[in-house]
Amino acid sequence: MLEGKTIIITGANSGIGWGIAQAAHAVGANILLHGMDVNDVSKCVQQLGDRAAWVGGDLRVISHIEEVVPAAIEAFGQVDGLVNNAAVLTRDDLQTTNAEIHDDIMAINCRAPMLLCQQVVAQFRKQESGGSIVNIGSINAHCGQSNILSYSMSKGAMQTMTRNLGDSLGAEKIRVNQLNVGWTLTENEDRLQRSEGCSENWLEEVPEVFAPSGMLLLPENIATHTVFWLSDASAPVNGQVYEVEQYPLIGRNKIGSSIRD
Repeated sequence: MLEGKTIIITGANSGIGWGIAQAAHAVGANILLHGMDVNDVSKCVQQLGDRAAWVGGDLRVISHIEEVVPAAIEAFGQVDGLVNNAAVLTRDDLQTTNAEIHDDIMAINCRAPMLLCQQVVAQFRKQESGGSIVNIGSINAHCGQSNILSYSMSKGAMQTMTRNLGDSLGAEKIRVNQLNVGWTLTENEDRLQRSEGCSENWLEEVPEVFAPSGMLLLPENIATHTVFWLSDASAPVNGQVYEVEQYPLIGRNKIGSSIRD
């Protein structure tokens, strides 16, 4: 589905980003993996082998953001797609947050994706070939848990950006869509749950209401949808927010069954 295309993936050295990198590479793409940890991301490239390159850098730093697209061009001569996956999830609420926490989250989760979109769109225009951007959002963009206020705000901002850019760039055959991802099992999620006092077998204790299939989403589930939205198979659909979750987000009502149980 992505044969011969060059795809940039941020935050690609673990979790959902690494799952997307493997899936896109498997269907023929050249992959530029970005990661903040240089050792981790270089090891990932070694695992992929041919058609893979990497760039390191902290997306809080503008100069590092500016290195990403040129790295893909240097490695593969073109860019056809961007996956804005890198994000930080820091717990905060109205009482515990402050300007430093909020600005840090917004810099990585919102400002960096916008600037990367700006740069990759400039390259798409030079190539006169169009392109596809997939933003990895969260179901928290709609409201969010009370203890992830700034994270939820950042994903809401990304959602608006996706619709705005999809609307404004469609005539140039540049597509921008977003996946609002539900609860996904990654290494970071496992560490977070354990650090907050959950038991070793916390995954087995997840209520069925959050995992009707019997398990949480996995990175490979998200990767399959991402490949589709990067590919021409999803064209010409543009400016859409697609919910990657096991249940409907609107109108769901489990109160009755919970009482009976």
